[in-house]
Amino acid sequence: MDEAESGSCCAPSVDRGAAGLSLGPTVRATADRAPDGAPDGARDGVRGQDRSRDRGQSPRGSQGQEDPGRERDASVLLGGGSFLMGTQDTDGFPDDGEGPVREVVLSPFRIDACAVTNDRFARFAEATGHVTEAERFGWSFVFAGFLPAALRRGAARPPQTPWWCGVEGATWRTPEGPGSSVADRGDHPVVHLSWNDAVAYCRWAGARLPTEAEWEYAARGGLVQNRYPWGNELTPEGEHRCNIWQGHFPTKNTAEDGYRGTAPVDAYEPNGHGLHNMAGNVWEWCADRWGTRHSERPRTDPKGPSQGTSRVMRGGSYLCHSSYCNRYRVAARTANTPDSSTGNLGFRCAWDA
Repeated sequence: MDEAESGSCCAPSVDRGAAGLSLGPTVRATADRAPDGAPDGARDGVRGQDRSRDRGQSPRGSQGQEDPGRERDASVLLGGGSFLMGTQDTDGFPDDGEGPVREVVLSPFRIDACAVTNDRFARFAEATGHVTEAERFGWSFVFAGFLPAALRRGAARPPQTPWWCGVEGATWRTPEGPGSSVADRGDHPVVHLSWNDAVAYCRWAGARLPTEAEWEYAARGGLVQNRYPWGNELTPEGEHRCNIWQGHFPTKNTAEDGYRGTAPVDAYEPNGHGLHNMAGNVWEWCADRWGTRHSERPRTDPKGPSQGTSRVMRGGSYLCHSSYCNRYRVAARTANTPDSSTGNLGFRCAWDA
């Protein structure tokens, strides 16, 4: 299929404008109680935020008091050139369009060494007054394991991914709903952002989202057709190299890698290009529209299909597990609608060299 229909196990897809019809009422999180299973930091005291500003208003002007040009300082220059994109991995998902293996030539570009953090996005929101789509719609998807049992039992859930709950008040500021906070997660990836939100941030920063080809080139770290950014073994010599699910998905996460939710954006060693967390932690939006048919002929600076609704996501997340979704491989891919947001979906910026 050319159009993503329901996302992956880690990324529920739903028409946000018709959510009341397709999901029923969302969960109303209790404002004075953080979820029992929420990650560290969820119990701090942010109780929500002012949603009265219209989207796109900028009380301090389009640049605000911050210098968005500083965002480029955290990027890495990559020389581009030819690489082999895609995979024929027997553990892959052919229907996702992971193959065929094909030669792609890229121009030099810059890309963030790490995903955009809560602190970075906070500067943007403060400078521009941007209101995210999760804030405008009033809800976003939260992993059920981060919610109290009473809320989980009554939660509205997508039928194909029932480990997600639609939670009122879940935003980038309150990732597990009202009562949660990012006060001690400033260096964690910002989540609950749609593709449209990510594009708005990039414009402010004088940047753009990476193309899917750029993202994969960057993730491979100079290695040729390896499964992960560091090689072919998931845990070389027993060392965890990324933040994914351990245990029995979706009921028991043993967190052997040190994290049950998001991890700091530089929590693990970088790949050969100096980039952190190109596998696991959070999915990352790419610029391209979704498609599953790829030519085997060499391509130069491909930008994906010219038509389509859904947008590509790469990298996998802390919810990916080999028993269901091993999409933390560098060639793995999925997609979602551009207004969708979840607690395991973020982005990083790219720039022309």
